[in-house]
Amino acid sequence: MFAENPIKRRQSTQIRVGNVLIGGDAPIAVQSMTNTRTTDVAATVAQIQAIAKAGADLVRVSVPTMEAAEAFKLIKQQSPIPLVADIHFDYRIALKVAEYGVDCLRINPGNIGREDRIRAVVDCARDYNIPIRIGVNGGSLEADIQEKYGEPTPQALVESAMRHVDILDRLNFDQFKVSVKASDVFLAVGAYRLLAQQIKQPLHLGITEAGGARAGAVKSAIGLGMLLAEGIGDTLRISLAADPVEEVKVAFDILKSLRIRSRGINFIACPSCSRQEFDVIKTMNQLEERLEDITEPLTVSVIGCVVNGPGEALVSDLGVAGASKKSGFYINGQRQKLRLDNEQVADQLEQQVREYLQQKIAVRQLD
Repeated sequence: MFAENPIKRRQSTQIRVGNVLIGGDAPIAVQSMTNTRTTDVAATVAQIQAIAKAGADLVRVSVPTMEAAEAFKLIKQQSPIPLVADIHFDYRIALKVAEYGVDCLRINPGNIGREDRIRAVVDCARDYNIPIRIGVNGGSLEADIQEKYGEPTPQALVESAMRHVDILDRLNFDQFKVSVKASDVFLAVGAYRLLAQQIKQPLHLGITEAGGARAGAVKSAIGLGMLLAEGIGDTLRISLAADPVEEVKVAFDILKSLRIRSRGINFIACPSCSRQEFDVIKTMNQLEERLEDITEPLTVSVIGCVVNGPGEALVSDLGVAGASKKSGFYINGQRQKLRLDNEQVADQLEQQVREYLQQKIAVRQLD
């Protein structure tokens, strides 16, 4: 594999959210958010467990009412990963969930209210050793900033963020991270670039309200990919109008594509054409579904003919290159005597992947 990776990560301070380190040299953390009614404890816990199983490090839970805060207490007791409480409008909810063991408080400067309310939240966070995320959003800027700029701009988002960073600085509170999200790619990217030059705190990345599963994934990949490639970002969330588990999958796909962080199988697959010797698309659909449980980083190439198949196999842990009746099979770039039946490529490759991983894990345990 081409070894060069030009990404030089922005150096930030480090905070701790539950048992997850954020910033500094810690891995970029993946976050999602529940979309259940928080008062439905069973449904929310089930979704958190699914999000955690998909690999998320953190999950945000909306807490819009005191009733939801009481439910949050029960949810927190059953969560396998740290929880970020999403607080808007009523600062007293933040004080309540702090009592219940929340791992991080997300407050929106555009609607949390006066500085004395922010001070109350900060004092509580300090008492309970809880970090804060200042979450600025292009759709909910303070009225005076909206009036000043006329519309959301990178400068407007950063001014909103810095206004509240300054408050935390005056209160001698440094356990926080910041986000400046927008639904427009260039607006969000511009705001994050400006903010990265002004503060040392960790940055949480996101393109807010990005859209449905397909369009939202594309928009997020473009925007966050630009920032991550510049070394900007310490946590990220892919905001999709879809199952939150899909957000986690897309997040890891972006990180894998930039070789920042790997989880599960990185598939290399051709789009298929009339040269394909087996049904590549059907095979890929089957493999992605069947091998979803694998978390060990692995590269598998699935190429339908001999034009690019052998070359891609050279840079893969396992690879198949389509040929007449039976296709070539490679392990660590070396062609094997075994050939895969073109009618059973998915079945046979799945078996080989699992055997390869068993051997790899066994060797590692011996070491």
